Amino acid sequence: MALAPGLIGAVVLFVGIALIGEDGFLYVSWGVAVLALIIMVFVVRARHWWWLPVFAAIAVLWNPVVPFGFDGPLWLGAQYLAIAAFITAGVLVKVPVDDAGRR
Repeated sequence: MALAPGLIGAVVLFVGIALIGEDGFLYVSWGVAVLALIIMVFVVRARHWWWLPVFAAIAVLWNPVVPFGFDGPLWLGAQYLAIAAFITAGVLVKVPVDDAGRR
């Protein structure tokens, strides 16, 4: 299940709202980008392909290596949309258990 990285990503984004425009937002960007990539792994394993573009966009926009430097109300709105995406995907994406691997 993608619930744990989804909820952690939502919390990191929510805390990051207070750090927009500050130096500490770099750490938020790292966390969000890594968690978006982790969710992408769950999405591929669960075959929920429609989530891939959403989390690829999140990973690119919150990319700490080449930051875009967004600011203002649009970036704040993007934060809230990303929070909703992390929570929704965390609840809906479930990786099927491989019965062949069980003993």
